[in-house]
Amino acid sequence: MLLSKENGWKKQTSETKELIFKFCEEYKISLDLGKTEREYVQYGLKLAEENGFVLAESKEKLVPGDKVYYVNRGKNLVLAIIGKEPLEKGLNYVVSHIDSPRIDLKQNPLYEELELSYMKTHYYGGIKKYQWTSIPLSLHGVVVLENGERKNVVIGERDEDPVFTIPDLLPHLAAKVQGDRKTAEVIKGEELQIIVGTIPTTLNNPEIKETVKYAVLEELNKAYGMIEEDFISAEFQLVPAFKAKDVGIDRSLVGGYGQDDRICGYTSLKAILSLNEIPNKTAVCFLADKEETGSNGSTGLQSNYLEYFTGDLISRTKDNYSDLFLRKALWNSSSLSSDVSAAIDPIFKSVHEAQNAAKLNYGIVVTKFTGSRGKGGTNDADAEYVWEIRNILNKGDILWQTAELGKVDEGGGGTVAMYLAQLGIKTIDVGPALLAMHAPFEISSKLDIYESYKAYKAFYKEMN
Repeated sequence: MLLSKENGWKKQTSETKELIFKFCEEYKISLDLGKTEREYVQYGLKLAEENGFVLAESKEKLVPGDKVYYVNRGKNLVLAIIGKEPLEKGLNYVVSHIDSPRIDLKQNPLYEELELSYMKTHYYGGIKKYQWTSIPLSLHGVVVLENGERKNVVIGERDEDPVFTIPDLLPHLAAKVQGDRKTAEVIKGEELQIIVGTIPTTLNNPEIKETVKYAVLEELNKAYGMIEEDFISAEFQLVPAFKAKDVGIDRSLVGGYGQDDRICGYTSLKAILSLNEIPNKTAVCFLADKEETGSNGSTGLQSNYLEYFTGDLISRTKDNYSDLFLRKALWNSSSLSSDVSAAIDPIFKSVHEAQNAAKLNYGIVVTKFTGSRGKGGTNDADAEYVWEIRNILNKGDILWQTAELGKVDEGGGGTVAMYLAQLGIKTIDVGPALLAMHAPFEISSKLDIYESYKAYKAFYKEMN
């Protein structure tokens, strides 16, 4: 059988097109409601509880068919359906990351100059910094006040809310300052600063030297009870203030922020929620954090959280738990590192090798290896495991393609696959392709979104 070279829309009936479009309406809502990893965990948790999942700790013993969840520090969500087989025979994991490139506030961000109040930032993940200027930004995050009270903050999402922006330099005066800069430095990291106020405080106090900054602090105190020191114990993130939208006359595409990798987070979440029968092997949907900065930290894939919750699942299915059960379970497990690929763009096709590049509307992308140049930092799935995945996709009549991330010496990138593989879990990257990846407004195919959902569901049901 030859790999399909046909646009997948040619195979769709009016009924399947309607089904795909309806599925993607819900997907767009998920992008709007979950613009940070904390928000996406809460979004997924609500869906999970509505579909019968309960906190794992509430179940002393787990039996086949039980649906449980774990939450790790508000930034990881794990859903599991206990399968018929003992867990030491392996689990089927679909692992996506729900953090996305963004702009974070510094821990001491607020200052005033020339009677303008700004906040300083530090960008998160791999971005083209110039793309984040002169667009409306909303502020999301949490702050723990001096008294220990925790407050959620969202400013800029409602129509009546103010927004924030990073001002760029006007073209009339930019020639000498920016004209000779390389692309990566058209806007420098320290120039990514948001304007937050211009009206001075009405207090007549000679000790207040920065009157506009003080007025901003007054507003924050009034709304959230914050004082300036509370920024130290806060996580504030700036994300695009606009909503996900249909793109194109035919509405075949979705444009929105955070599709890398919440497109996989959503489709894997929906896939496990739609499993009506008890799977043969325990099915796990793992929404992870910190992939965009190297999967470090206690909520990233380089932590031992996957081992922790897997061991906990085993301990709730067996009377006499031992560490060997965990080692066997991991070594016998299979996983999909569900992350996005780069779709070939005809405007910039020179960075791709066309025969091994992904296309929009050609289905989910199977990526045997990622990394850069000489396969540095890759998992490189075994041929036998690639065959297993290929077989599942073909049996499920799922539209799929294969690709690598650009030409050999062009660049590249990594995923969580290698961290799963380090535990002995069979792993391969499988996810849809995007245009404008890591931009504030990424583009995906509605057809590819739906095929991803089908692929993850088939994996849960058929992988043995």
